[in-house]
Amino acid sequence: MVNTILVAAVRSGGFVRVKRVSIVLAAVAVSLPLVAVSATADEVPQPVFADGQAQPVYDPADVVREDVWVEAGVDSDHDGVEDVVHVEVVRPRATENGLRVPVVYQASPYYAGGNPITNHNVDRELYVPGKPLGEITWRYQDYFLARGFAVVYAESLGTGRSTGCPTTGGENETLGATSVIDWLNGRAGARDAEGRRVNAGWTTGRTAMMGVSYNGTLPNAVATTGVEGLETIVPIAAISNWYDYYRENGAVVAPGGFQGEDADVLAEYVYTRADQEICRPVIDRLEQEQDRLTGDYSDFWHERNYLDDVGNVKASVLAVHGLSDWNVTVSQVAEWWDALAEHGVERSIWLHQSGHADPYSLRKEEWLTTLNRWFSHYLYGIDNGVETEPRATVQREDGSWTREADWPAPGTEDATLRLGPGGGERGALGVHRSPGRPVVEWLTDDATKKVEDLVNAPASEHRLSYSTEAASVPVRISGTPSVTLRMVFDRPAANVTAVLVDRAQDGSSHVITRGWIDPQNRHGASRTKALRPGVPYQVSFELQPQDYIVQEGHRLEFVLVSSDHDFTLRPTPGTGVGLDVGRSTVTVPVVGGSETIRRAFPVS
Repeated sequence: MVNTILVAAVRSGGFVRVKRVSIVLAAVAVSLPLVAVSATADEVPQPVFADGQAQPVYDPADVVREDVWVEAGVDSDHDGVEDVVHVEVVRPRATENGLRVPVVYQASPYYAGGNPITNHNVDRELYVPGKPLGEITWRYQDYFLARGFAVVYAESLGTGRSTGCPTTGGENETLGATSVIDWLNGRAGARDAEGRRVNAGWTTGRTAMMGVSYNGTLPNAVATTGVEGLETIVPIAAISNWYDYYRENGAVVAPGGFQGEDADVLAEYVYTRADQEICRPVIDRLEQEQDRLTGDYSDFWHERNYLDDVGNVKASVLAVHGLSDWNVTVSQVAEWWDALAEHGVERSIWLHQSGHADPYSLRKEEWLTTLNRWFSHYLYGIDNGVETEPRATVQREDGSWTREADWPAPGTEDATLRLGPGGGERGALGVHRSPGRPVVEWLTDDATKKVEDLVNAPASEHRLSYSTEAASVPVRISGTPSVTLRMVFDRPAANVTAVLVDRAQDGSSHVITRGWIDPQNRHGASRTKALRPGVPYQVSFELQPQDYIVQEGHRLEFVLVSSDHDFTLRPTPGTGVGLDVGRSTVTVPVVGGSETIRRAFPVS
């Protein structure tokens, strides 16, 4: 591979004048002063690479900044005029003199701030069938500009100076964000504020999308279109399936810390374009079609499920997620990761112990090095081996970091644990055999009680709890736990919440993971079927994926509650929920599988 790099530097007039030649990068190692240079018409500085990374060559303050409006190819506000996406381009000044650079692109609905909103009321009974800101900037901007990348920002449809309507993950938002890549590659038109046609002749067209949360979700969405020119994406704390953001197995749930938020509320929040009336019918339709009554999966949610289109993904993926993220839960990255693997997509993953966070604030230097090498390879074609390295970088509970071949951890297998009577206080959990006769234990729902308080109560009528003995060896959970529960209810509707807990030797607890289901959706998320009080049902569902080590001397506990104060709807207390202890199991993905479980916990 032949690339142009700097081979000489002479200081002149406060900047560095450079000479350049073309050489084979794999054959030479170049060591140069890492100083910013300014471009003149007759001397165009070229990117420099050392140790597989782009080096800081350009002055990040010496840039061209321009606003354009890209034709989105969709009319989501139904005004008879094609929507346009407001785009702000920031590129090295050298691109005015012939330098062509790749792009790091962030699309967002948040650049213009948000509106005051009111979330939905979650204290209700369960269903029984029958504005523009100034210049956009980013903490990564100067870093990328200095190293020969342009930075492009796009305001999502219905926000800021873009037209169209926000639809919380709808197809129009995907098309709007995709149109910017089409423009960068000469396939879509754009105009400036005066209406003049603008092209992107300054770019190679090779583009990376990157962002956190909603800004990371749009890269997932755009990647599933297979758009040419999108070479890689870096989704951080990103959604891959909007249904699982606002619903879970038929249950209406909330992102952690945002009880009562839903698709219509988020659309209302980001609806910051100047015309505050034209999208009212669109947002009203969101409120109706999202269905907070049954919580069922539907065509509305199918449109917002990017997992079904992973087969179209051509871009490589560097995914990042917090193992303590209860806003965008870990299932969003785990299911995305598994789907990418099934389709052979080049990929890597960072999993950290924090919540809804950008690794820039957690492990800055190592993260920037990773990003640099990733973009140098996928946007500049530098052969630095990043695509052949161990795929997973995982932070452990003590703050240390490990590199592993893949995730879940190699050697992980499912291990099944069974329950023993006594859940009102602490029943047994282990590999013991089931009792010969049915033992049904009951709890009474009370949505005013928090899970953490119920977990720590020595006894409670509002939860059932089952515990292993103290672990004789560490047990690493890596992947997605699940439960199969034989249950009975005394009312025709209920919430069901399953919780895995780590109990330390001093009695303190940590919620490892949890999951939810509406038992009316026991046959699938898209189908509500009424419960008959007193009739036993089998209810199976997955908890949130996790990577967690239960240390030697700690106990693993399974706790069953009905409503989860912080996540589910909160009906009036009083619903009775029965659990057939002998016919219920907890399945945990463990490194070493059943053999590790047998070694760790005595057989009873």
